[in-house]
Amino acid sequence: MAASAAALIGSAAFAQETVGAGLEIIGQPRDGAIGWQPAATELARDIHWLDGMLLVIITLISLFVTGLLAWVVVRYNSKANKTPASFTHNSPLEVAWTIVPIVILVFIGAFSLPVLFKQQEIPEADITIKVTGYQWYWGYEYVDEGIYFDSFMIGYGEGNLNADIEERLVEAGYGPEQFKLATDTSVVVPVGATVVMQVTGADVIHSWTVPAFGVKQDAVPGRLAQLWFAAEQEGIYFGQCSELCGKDHAFMPITVKVVSQEEYDAWLETAREDFPV
Repeated sequence: MAASAAALIGSAAFAQETVGAGLEIIGQPRDGAIGWQPAATELARDIHWLDGMLLVIITLISLFVTGLLAWVVVRYNSKANKTPASFTHNSPLEVAWTIVPIVILVFIGAFSLPVLFKQQEIPEADITIKVTGYQWYWGYEYVDEGIYFDSFMIGYGEGNLNADIEERLVEAGYGPEQFKLATDTSVVVPVGATVVMQVTGADVIHSWTVPAFGVKQDAVPGRLAQLWFAAEQEGIYFGQCSELCGKDHAFMPITVKVVSQEEYDAWLETAREDFPV
């Protein structure tokens, strides 16, 4: 199946991959790295900031609770406190441990809800792309441009990395380290444009996710969900299906190329001929 699918794409796929030649690969996993991929959108920056704020809050709470437990163990063990108190209630303390968590949650909500609303309130699109998850690849339709193509992992169904797969990765502008990340055709968008993705599934639930953009949306059969992003830096960004969808779930990556407006316009002219709906 994989070989026949790749054959259907044919030379048009590699012609498509010439767009964005020389682009920096920005959004990808790094060996030994921890934390987030570099933020390429306002949505991703908001998520990173919120994550940092929550990390500070939960660290302070954890240190406080740990210290309090240690103090209680030392101060009120049977040797240090031979005659324990007999009271059973402390109203001020009970009010405090009810009110303080509420205040903390309200504080967190005051910052997290605007981030959530910004993600969910879909703005007017400069470009609308319908993405459909299949077992196990993605299909993309540029709704207003009459363009459609399927996107398969380079080397899908051909086993581990070998000389043939490595050669095709190099032809497409990638290296061996992009195996299982790079696809034979890419989503191409211009830098700064507001892109709205209409997300659905054709068979089971998938999930379209690009970490550097701060976006993730389940692709549910029979439903059309939406996400949006506006990439701020030219480059290549990778994502993957993030919803367990079957035996080849791990082999349906996402490649997005963010290019200049001029290069995008030139790509559109070619894509209309290579990938008509």
